[in-house]
Amino acid sequence: MTPERAEKPNLHPRNPHRFRYDFAALTAHCPELTPFVSVNEHGDVSIDFANAAAVKVLNKAILGYFYGVQQWDIPKGYLCPPVPGRADYIHYVADLLGEKTTNSATGSRILGLDVGVGASCVYPIIGHKSYGWQFVGTDTDPVALRAAQKIIDHDSELARSVECRLQPDSEKIFTNVVRPTEFFDFTICNPPFHASMAEASAGTQRKWQNLRRNNDAKSTNLNFGGQPTELWCEGGEEAFLKKMIEQSTALDQRCLWFTSLVSKKTTLPALYKLLQKVRAADVEIIEMAQGQKVSRMVAWTFLSNYERNKWKQTRW
Repeated sequence: MTPERAEKPNLHPRNPHRFRYDFAALTAHCPELTPFVSVNEHGDVSIDFANAAAVKVLNKAILGYFYGVQQWDIPKGYLCPPVPGRADYIHYVADLLGEKTTNSATGSRILGLDVGVGASCVYPIIGHKSYGWQFVGTDTDPVALRAAQKIIDHDSELARSVECRLQPDSEKIFTNVVRPTEFFDFTICNPPFHASMAEASAGTQRKWQNLRRNNDAKSTNLNFGGQPTELWCEGGEEAFLKKMIEQSTALDQRCLWFTSLVSKKTTLPALYKLLQKVRAADVEIIEMAQGQKVSRMVAWTFLSNYERNKWKQTRW
């Protein structure tokens, strides 16, 4: 095995991005990437991950090569998500749905709700192309939704499988976007991380400084750009997730598993306490890592084991 294809053992076993990028294959599929590829100071074929344009084209190449999405773009200033980490989240959700099995969590009968789908539409792309799932993607940003819809409209599979809905009230998570008769098998969310714009700006500056000092493929966990609603909210991720947990009680019998990413380990104790208060039947914390960045998925359900098995038998 060449150094360029060394395995990343910390990613999910089904994640197709467990190996370092095959730039020969990616540039053959997406020639637009070619000018950005060179041999770095470590002797590795790579791109400059401090170059936002290069990272964006790399994402386009990855989504085209691995997932068959030929028309992918995001507006200037919007988050450019790291695909390997996003794929990990999807694969761990599949494990959760299958209750550790691999066959029951596929197919178009499974419907997911992406809270904050964003301009990139990355979770519905990976979830549908990998498992055949259907999605509803919500966002408070109409510009982001238009960008996501454009990606969907250029792919016949996604056009049949993904629906975008505008959330008009930033204080609401499920109200206004979940219809009275809808049932969801899971929710996914990448909540705003920071508690203020100043904190978000400081964090971004630190990332850029670190990347400039360590300009190599280990830094692919960084995002570039980001609108205020993507980067921060009052109270940060803890406040956002508390709101999500409280509001999830209204859908306690209409969603199999609620899930979200949690960036800060220090957020978990407050979430545990609130989940006990709202009488969640089960809570799962799944550790994930990409490179040196460690994150986790929190998942909760209001359904007992018996109710979850009955859900699958009747709905799948």
